[in-house]
Amino acid sequence: MEMIFPPSFFDIMTHLPIHLAGEAIIAGPVHYRWMYPIELYLYTLKKYVRNKSQPEGSIAQVYLVDECLTFCSRYLSVEINTKFNQIGRNSDGDGATTSSHELPIFEEACRFLGKPIFRNLSDSEWEEARMYVLSNCDELLPFIEKHKKTIRDKYGGKNRDNELEHWHAKIFGSWFENHVSVCIL
Repeated sequence: MEMIFPPSFFDIMTHLPIHLAGEAIIAGPVHYRWMYPIELYLYTLKKYVRNKSQPEGSIAQVYLVDECLTFCSRYLSVEINTKFNQIGRNSDGDGATTSSHELPIFEEACRFLGKPIFRNLSDSEWEEARMYVLSNCDELLPFIEKHKKTIRDKYGGKNRDNELEHWHAKIFGSWFENHVSVCIL
């Protein structure tokens, strides 16, 4: 390798994989000797220190308080939000439906993260979004099959599957819009 690569190529990150295989053979899987969980716990304990002249006592007091609060929040039925019963930061809801008359694709509750950014979609983005919604709504399966049958009939069944899907994706949105407007009138 030294004949192919310049000396500056061989830093610690390139040198490390050479020894990883031998280390795994000698010591076994890494999770048995990984120090990260221990270091993380020691960092948590270090944050508990309030009195620097007696750090062990501070750690013991805060640890006892933390254990008591954990017990109370897990095992006592109190209607107070705790870290064990609150909704997760990135949770999209509990799966409850917002209303019974909506299509299933819109039933999932969600919670926005961050400040919204409004922008106009280009024509191609709008068509892709419309096709995504129409394709993922189970109530439209009969219309999708009807449209594919219409395309097959129009072109004499000569279309291969990929051509059929291409034309279906390209014109289904406008076909469905016209088909529904004719049915309503």
